[in-house]
Amino acid sequence: MTRTCAVSRAGPGDAALLAALHARCFAKPWDEIAMARFVAAPGVLCLVGTAPHEVAAPAALLIARAAADEAELLTMGVIPERRRAGLGRALLSHALAVLSSRGATQLFLEVDETNAAAVALYRASGAKPAGRRERYYESGANAAIFSLDLRS
Repeated sequence: MTRTCAVSRAGPGDAALLAALHARCFAKPWDEIAMARFVAAPGVLCLVGTAPHEVAAPAALLIARAAADEAELLTMGVIPERRRAGLGRALLSHALAVLSSRGATQLFLEVDETNAAAVALYRASGAKPAGRRERYYESGANAAIFSLDLRS
């Protein structure tokens, strides 16, 4: 039997978990206070994902914010040892469905343009290039900006 990735909504008690996951994924992590604010904010969607072979150990997160008919992907990450298991795709797919059901028609996201795995995932999901921010990240890397139509 093939198991799929499990995706669930993060709640008020999950701020520490979100912060811990973010710290495993990014050099400049967001802290528990920031995560608590996201979870509590109206229009913000916070998700966690668990790989198919895990029992109950979330290994990925996604945070998106919607306002009117537009949404923005704020962050998404999968801990290094669970990458390539479909978690990113599962989180993004779930988020697109939720955001669309809430009336969002367009999702914007930006990513370090050297992050080939993320760029490939966004393109495979239908995202189209929408711009570029020179030296956007603290490391000096450029950000590729994508737009994804949620109406289809």
